[in-house]
This record gives sequence, C-alpha cells and structure tokens, in this order.
Amino acid sequence: MCHQIKIIAKNTNGELSICENCKVYHLTFNNLYIEFDFEEMLSFKNFVIGIEVDYWETKYNCMSMKRKIPIQTQQSNLVMIFNRQELASLRDLLTQTTKKPYGNLSVVEIDYTLFLN
Repeated sequence: MCHQIKIIAKNTNGELSICENCKVYHLTFNNLYIEFDFEEMLSFKNFVIGIEVDYWETKYNCMSMKRKIPIQTQQSNLVMIFNRQELASLRDLLTQTTKKPYGNLSVVEIDYTLFLN
C-alpha cells in the first residue's frame, strides 16, 4: 500500500501521482486507474504521444461512436477509446504540462453546478 503519494500533474479528467516510497506511478483518468513502474510509464507516455489522431478519426469517421481513438491493451478483448479532447488531456497529464495541482483555478475549470434557491 502506498503511503507517500505525491501528485505530479492534475487536470479535470484525472491526475498522475507517484508513491515516493515504492516508486509506483498512479494514473487516474476518468474511470480508468493504471499503475506503472518507471519504464512502463515512459513506454505508455511515448505510445500516447505518438498516436495519430487524424488517422483514427478518419478511419472511424462513418461510425456513430463519439470516441474513435483506440489504445489497445495487453488483454486482447479490452481496448480503451478516447475522443480528441480526452487524448489531449491524457497527453497533458503524461507530459506534466498541466497546471500545478494546488494552483489557482480559473472560472472555466471549476466543475460545479450552482443551484439558486
């Protein structure tokens, strides 16, 4: 169990953190949770950065799916699919180009439904 978690990058879709004790990376993205060691993290990062978004959107253009960009897993019957914005958000996390986790938020970044009584 990880006890010394440090958040590396965070955005509205997820966060990337590392356990400073056991050196395990934790990627939480929407409803996905993935653990990596350093080499797995680098490999996944390079793979995600190398995805050609235009190719996949063109290939599945006639399909009615909202998400058209696949990432195949080692399990043959499991594929993670993303839309363009989600993939950009995932890339931001992996390249650590997001806002600092405890920095100030803009009004647009606040995900809150306001109810006026």
